[in-house]
Amino acid sequence: MQGIRTVNRALSSVLTLVGLIGAFVLMSAAPARAGENTFVEVTPNSAQAGSRVTIRANCDNDNNNNRQSSVHSDAFGHVTLRPDKGFLTAQASIPRDKQAGDYPVDLRCENGQTASTTLTVLNMASPSKGPATGGGGTAGGRGTGSLLVLGGVALVGTAIALGMAGGRRRSGAGS
Repeated sequence: MQGIRTVNRALSSVLTLVGLIGAFVLMSAAPARAGENTFVEVTPNSAQAGSRVTIRANCDNDNNNNRQSSVHSDAFGHVTLRPDKGFLTAQASIPRDKQAGDYPVDLRCENGQTASTTLTVLNMASPSKGPATGGGGTAGGRGTGSLLVLGGVALVGTAIALGMAGGRRRSGAGS
């Protein structure tokens, strides 16, 4: 019985940790807000130079979301947002030679509302070809990730079985 309690406590701790991490991720991904319902968001908010990003905005009510608005950023220039399913949307390309850094993205609505968020531009050099590691004779079969998952499952199963077996012995020894 003691082994089951230990397993339950460990499982409860793991689930609590996963919940806290999930809450942190959800809270940090919130769009920037200005007016009551005015916001602009860029997806992904960290993008490689030379890639495209999607911009989604809201200009405080449906009437303003039925008209075009504009977004400006030094990361991609001036972009016109068009109505799309209750929001204002557009796509923008980041030039390949754009310097890495954080760039503000500013929304200006026709009703005078404004909002802004930040786009992080990455400019990581990509290798022209992979490293010379041989002919691939060891390739195939299960990868390291699969073995780690199977090992983890086996370890958890063994811990549960030993915990249950240990709990039975103690309760039997005390009688």
